[in-house]
Amino acid sequence: MSAQTIRISGPVVICDHPEQFAMGDRVAVGDVGLIGEVIRLTPTECFLQVYEDTTELKIGEPVTGSGSSLAVELGPGLLSTIYDGIQRPLTLIREQLGPSIHQGAEAPALSRTRTWPFEPKQETGAELSGGTIIGLVRETPTINHKILLPPGLSGQLVHIAEPSEYTLEDTIARIRSADGQEHPVYLYHRWPVRIKRPVHHRLTPDQPLITGQRIIDTLFPLAKGGTAAMPGGFGTGKTVTQQNLAKWCDADIIIYIGCGERGNEITGVLEDFPKLRDPRTDRPLIERTVMIANTSNMPVAAREASIYTGITIAEYFRDQGLDVALMADSTSRWAEALREISGRLEEMPAEEGFPAYLPSRTAEFYERAGRVRTLANETGSVTAIGAVSPPGGDFSEPVTLHTQRFVKAYWMLDKNLAYARFFPAIHPLESYSEFDEELAPWWEKISPDWQQERDELLGLLLTADKLKGIVRILGEEGLSDQQRKTLMAERVVKEGFLQQSAFSAKDRFASPEKQACLLRVIIRQIRDLLEDTTPARDAFAKFKLNELIRLKDELGSDETKEILKWQRTP
Repeated sequence: MSAQTIRISGPVVICDHPEQFAMGDRVAVGDVGLIGEVIRLTPTECFLQVYEDTTELKIGEPVTGSGSSLAVELGPGLLSTIYDGIQRPLTLIREQLGPSIHQGAEAPALSRTRTWPFEPKQETGAELSGGTIIGLVRETPTINHKILLPPGLSGQLVHIAEPSEYTLEDTIARIRSADGQEHPVYLYHRWPVRIKRPVHHRLTPDQPLITGQRIIDTLFPLAKGGTAAMPGGFGTGKTVTQQNLAKWCDADIIIYIGCGERGNEITGVLEDFPKLRDPRTDRPLIERTVMIANTSNMPVAAREASIYTGITIAEYFRDQGLDVALMADSTSRWAEALREISGRLEEMPAEEGFPAYLPSRTAEFYERAGRVRTLANETGSVTAIGAVSPPGGDFSEPVTLHTQRFVKAYWMLDKNLAYARFFPAIHPLESYSEFDEELAPWWEKISPDWQQERDELLGLLLTADKLKGIVRILGEEGLSDQQRKTLMAERVVKEGFLQQSAFSAKDRFASPEKQACLLRVIIRQIRDLLEDTTPARDAFAKFKLNELIRLKDELGSDETKEILKWQRTP
């Protein structure tokens, strides 16, 4: 007897005959076959989360199980593709069905007709285990896609294809398992999105993810395989900052998840990314990018799935020995989807209506990041950077607080800095990173005094902030000459080091060497300024502080020797 819908509540559908299903099963709901997933089972009912619009769905329509979990296809063709939250290729659907996604619309995530040049890397008779690299496919001019034996499959290689062109449906290898059965291997395989892919072991994240943004790399660094949150209110530059990181960071692969953001904002991203040039290769940045677009007007349940779709694809590229940077914009919209579905399920709400399992789901997502030794004995990493959009800029709301618990780098965007056109608008006193000690040995190979100079710079900013409190009460006349020099020094740090313009040809990206040199020159000049007895009114000109501020825009990353030569005239 087939199951039928008995209740419909927005994206949540309840059907009978729960014995036919298992938790996490992918199902087809209704006559048009809406895509859904089993999220709760009771003795008499099965609760489904439907990833499409249920407006025209009726009571009594059939529900059919697939016998498998919601999974993504992993193989050549992922790069340069734009998907929705459940890995439907939006460009292909537009070509087939027009500008809108119709109910029940399905298209293969990876092309079944395109051929790929396969180069085998194993020989017949070899004993292989899951995750082993069996061949290469040149997916883009800069990326060699490594074909992996699916995790969980192991045995003797009894056949492997000759070098040639193959489609995804062609058998490229056969594995004879211990029970004597032969299993075909293709250029792609499927993996459930809610199950993290296995690794050999995890490594200490001791290599920095270089972003080219000084306030991040120097003050609040992020390690490859680390986690970071970027909370900020409307208009503070979350999306722009993430795009900047996607363009300039030294990751091999970029996964960009537009989760529940406004349609025009996502449209801008989709239009801009194909035009951006990769600064490392001077080729289109989209060639090493996978984009997942799930706008605020798309089904809310698919927004919840989009995060898991993105992290699973990121883990797949990590297993090939690549460094992956995942940008999620924004996890607040994902949490709102959890809240809506939880309300439809009539679950007991926790703080601000969010479900009680919000912290565990948040932790589950960020814990899938990491730097690892893969099953193929490669070193790869997934770095997760999540934007958070607290309503009204309230950083005490649950999503921001729970995210802060589970990430090790916290970049708080400040609306006052953003409105003053100061970018990146990261507040230098409200942000932090727990990676500084782990990354200090790497930075000290470039500059032996990096840790000391960094701490000195942060101490100066803190002292200047306290002095501004005095100015607000007593006015500038209440400050001593030395205190005025401290405020001068803070201006030099903010304008000459922390501020960075994306329109400056020489400063939109700062190499680690340039960052270390600028830091050293500025700190030494500030020391001289604070130790000198010259009155504050004359010190700015004497120490050529205006020239020091302009130094970052006048000398590029390949002119570090010129930066170190810079000095004031006594």
